[in-house]
Amino acid sequence: MRVLGIETSCDETAASVVEDGRRALSDVVATQIDIHRRWGGVVPELASRNHVVQVMPVVDEALSRAGVRPEDLDAVAVTSGPGLVGALLVGVQAAKALAAAWRRPLVRVNHLEGHLVAAFLSDRAPAFPYLGMVVSGGHTSLYAARGFGDYAVLGQTRDDAAGEAFDKGAKLLGLPYPGGVAIDRLARDGDARAIRFPKAIVKGADLDFSFSGLKTALLHHVRAHGVPEGRALADLCASYQEAIVAALVQKAFRAARRLQFERLVLSGGVAANGRLRQVFEETAAGYEGMEVYLPAPKLCTDNAAMIAVAGTHAFLRGERAGAELNADPAWRL
Repeated sequence: MRVLGIETSCDETAASVVEDGRRALSDVVATQIDIHRRWGGVVPELASRNHVVQVMPVVDEALSRAGVRPEDLDAVAVTSGPGLVGALLVGVQAAKALAAAWRRPLVRVNHLEGHLVAAFLSDRAPAFPYLGMVVSGGHTSLYAARGFGDYAVLGQTRDDAAGEAFDKGAKLLGLPYPGGVAIDRLARDGDARAIRFPKAIVKGADLDFSFSGLKTALLHHVRAHGVPEGRALADLCASYQEAIVAALVQKAFRAARRLQFERLVLSGGVAANGRLRQVFEETAAGYEGMEVYLPAPKLCTDNAAMIAVAGTHAFLRGERAGAELNADPAWRL
């Protein structure tokens, strides 16, 4: 079974052909980082306009690299939410047009489900059930994943997402966009114990997150001491990053133990963070029988291969979308 996936939920225009929900025959991503860098973050209008320019060339490239024709496809899968409404609309309209022109079934996919099943594109794929953590610029959530299409939210951020905390923190420090990458790079040479920052604790909801207080603490530190340079900046980045990582790891393993799950899957753009991956693996080593699944970094950031995986299983469940399909920017998983 071959499914074409299309992803345009934010600032990446992506298309991919996936076979049997396990093997990416192609995975094409046109990034917009250079477009948004001068603004220090994603500008929705610019993102939408660039998707319009890129979506068809990216689809053509995905089909070409996979060596397939439209008639070789079993279905077309597209992200219809959550995300930026203008960006989503470009992918949804393109997918509807292609499915109609090629006379192929169309299925809609939740972007967060795509992240949760991205690990199935790895050589070592998880088995259900597992604890899934989605950590990105817009989302920080914990899910009990019991099967394809069967997810229950256990905890989520009450304010800023972890990726947002990274990007806004980097902006305060005058670091280039994307900020999470800049902080991760500088933190490698820093001392994570140099500065104490508050943990992302939410009273009465021990699986929820709150990163706004951490961001405010960084703001106060910068106002009091200024933005340091050299080793001091590395120490500040390492300490700030460690506060984010500690909260994510602590709550993910707490949820896994509570459900008695032996598998934990990390996903989303922040899952490409080197320190987060390291601490997840080190922590898992301390729990007998606990397995951690870390997709390759390119599968953590937004891509269409993960959408094709989720779309494959939605298709197998009999789900179909028609001409009425629309963008759903607040679609909850």
